[in-house]
Amino acid sequence: MVISSSHIYSKGNLDAVKTNTSNRINLKKFPQNGQIQIYQSSYRGSYTSIIRDSLRNAALGRKVLLIQFMKGGVNQGVDHAEKLCGNLTWVRSSHSFDQYNSEVIENNKTLKKSIYESTIELWNFCKRELQSGENDQIILDEIFLAIDMKIIDKDDLISTLENRFISGDVILTGTDIPKDFLLMANQITELRS
Repeated sequence: MVISSSHIYSKGNLDAVKTNTSNRINLKKFPQNGQIQIYQSSYRGSYTSIIRDSLRNAALGRKVLLIQFMKGGVNQGVDHAEKLCGNLTWVRSSHSFDQYNSEVIENNKTLKKSIYESTIELWNFCKRELQSGENDQIILDEIFLAIDMKIIDKDDLISTLENRFISGDVILTGTDIPKDFLLMANQITELRS
């Protein structure tokens, strides 16, 4: 798998440069953003290599945020993120579609509402993190499924990606990827079985 270097910068990179005029130091900011990488596959659950690489990057000192939109469980969610290798924050939804049979979800409006709300909470957390500039890499696992299920608005994701501030890469995974995102991506990788 190819992981883009955080040293590859686009026009949107943010560096602080000291300029000395008349013994006065000014800081001038230059926008800085890493690449948008998309990993697509014909089936779900094929992204273990991305998780493996995120662990390796964290062990090498990069600050990594891994968000899994369709996986979750008890004592998970934004308030119960797991920390691994000191640098990897792994967040799953507090209630997710993968925890329950789809028929059970459809027949239980309270459960369905809870799942949607926890996914929206996770998305709002992601938006803040994409703007914070505190992470070297952010992975949004199965975000396209959340868009396909109409939980996350496609235009909201596009706008958030366009206005992100992260020096490293944003990795998006999914099966059915809208063309708008393929056109935004700096790298597209198709995973095959």
